[in-house]
Amino acid sequence: MDDGRLRLGIDLGGTKTEIVALDARGAELLRRRIPTPQGDYRATLAALAHLVREAERELGANGTVGIGTPGSISRATGLLRGSNSVCLNGQPIRRDLETLLGREVRITNDANCFALSEARDGGGKGADVVFGAILGTGVGAGIVVRGRVLDGPNAIAGEWGHNPLPWPKDDERPGPACFCGRAGCIETFVSGPGLERDYLRATGEPAKSRDIVARAARGDAACAAALARYEERLARALAHVINIVDPDVIVLGGGMSNIERLYANVPRLWGPWVFSDRVDTRLARNVHGDSSGVRGAAWLWGEP
Repeated sequence: MDDGRLRLGIDLGGTKTEIVALDARGAELLRRRIPTPQGDYRATLAALAHLVREAERELGANGTVGIGTPGSISRATGLLRGSNSVCLNGQPIRRDLETLLGREVRITNDANCFALSEARDGGGKGADVVFGAILGTGVGAGIVVRGRVLDGPNAIAGEWGHNPLPWPKDDERPGPACFCGRAGCIETFVSGPGLERDYLRATGEPAKSRDIVARAARGDAACAAALARYEERLARALAHVINIVDPDVIVLGGGMSNIERLYANVPRLWGPWVFSDRVDTRLARNVHGDSSGVRGAAWLWGEP
């Protein structure tokens, strides 16, 4: 679908909510950001509706509405699940917003929005299969195939962070406890807190991930060793993705994607774990940064 209509995208986050308006070419017409109402489902609905109405009033046109949110809509119940904004869990958010706005609303996981944005006109532009991996406080991913988000029958395609770290070494078993109730999840190793936890375990000293990266660049041996372990674990985790999905490109987002050395080092490391004589998958940095989620929400109405 690409009929030239105004497209509105909303990134519903735990602390902030952002709206963007795009034209048919992806040019940004408007952007607004407000604090997300805390612990109040009805207030959140009202805030979302207000953002849409004010954007349309300012632009003098009605648009399609797409929303990216933590968690996903259950295919069985139509209710939101798995959101870190817990007041949204168990709520019929799509149905309620459609009632408020008087039109169809498309909602998907924020990682899917990131992947769609980068596939459309970002780091994965022109690729048939894009795996968009977010490495931040947590780890998530979305999969886009020929311009369309792959959801799956359980609406969990791309939930990469809650698989176990592949090919674990003895000192990686059973792995750190994860909030999902298991241990040794990929998220516990390759998130920002995962790097910090590993450094603390090795040195007995706490440090923020950004400081570990900066100190490694200045030649700090302990920080360099922690970052090398991080890269090798990320290479194994992404090799597992390549073996299953075989994407043309993997685009990284989230705070850890700003580590420039990943893009050279990780592809050099993942080869032994990939079941192929060579690896043509590219590892790319995102183009749209923090804007990818909200832009991808708008592009939910631009899928083929």
